[in-house]
Amino acid sequence: MAEALPTIDAKRILIYMPTWLGDCVMATPTLRALRGLYPQAHLAALVKAPMKPLLDGLPWVDRLVTIRSPRAGCQTNRRRGACALAARLKSQRYDLAVLLPNSFRSALNVYLAGIPRRLGYERDWRGMFLTDQLKPLRRGLGFVPDPTLNYYMKIAEHLGVRDADRTMKLFTRKADDERACALLERVGYRCGGGRLLVLLNPGANKIEKRWAPAKFAELGDRCAKTLNAVVAVTGAPRERELVEAVIAQAKTPMVNLLQFGMNLRLLKSVIRQAGLVVTNDTGPRHIAAAMDVPVVTLFG
Repeated sequence: MAEALPTIDAKRILIYMPTWLGDCVMATPTLRALRGLYPQAHLAALVKAPMKPLLDGLPWVDRLVTIRSPRAGCQTNRRRGACALAARLKSQRYDLAVLLPNSFRSALNVYLAGIPRRLGYERDWRGMFLTDQLKPLRRGLGFVPDPTLNYYMKIAEHLGVRDADRTMKLFTRKADDERACALLERVGYRCGGGRLLVLLNPGANKIEKRWAPAKFAELGDRCAKTLNAVVAVTGAPRERELVEAVIAQAKTPMVNLLQFGMNLRLLKSVIRQAGLVVTNDTGPRHIAAAMDVPVVTLFG
């Protein structure tokens, strides 16, 4: 790892956020650290549009800038989108870009935007676009594995952050909390009423990461019987059949949260009310951890 830089005198800073939900959550300590290092600067976080609700309410950034996804398979739209993004960023006159993802595209985008200082790891053949490069640890021809949270925090430490709080944290809006409680009351759970809410998340991006629906159903039955818990099942919209399979195999009634038009903002508020989350290795486990909710993660 390179030596720490003298603190860059930046008044407008762009933090290029990761793509995946879990990685975005694990980047929140770095956002907090950068705010502490630059208390007077304007901090903007650049996120893909679907991730914006996840970071909504964070007190450490002044603005969330979204990357709009092009239509699938349309290279013309992709090129136009990259140019439009560069133009938007250039108009904001950022002094410093901090790149958390390793992608070539992220470095190219901030280079095209003309941001004078561009800091990130020298990976994915993008060193030519970075003014300040961090050297990831290597072992032979490969990279030394590093926990994602630490990997991001080392970028902040490179800028001068010391002894940073590494606790992940997410925030909810009052209106979303009220909507979540109203939804849960319709299915027999009253927020703050004393009963335990157990949230099951049987989905995952990769099938091999998924615990069997029958096992989730059996666990939910046990929670309902032994803990007098209200058991709810959630997942991504494309996992509707999986959620329904868990509920169909259960012997006790379970709540299908997908029937209530769940979205990422509302999911945060529902998880905040839970007393326990049981999930595969996927995004909601990070949300639960960032909400300080007990979580059991099943790794397959």
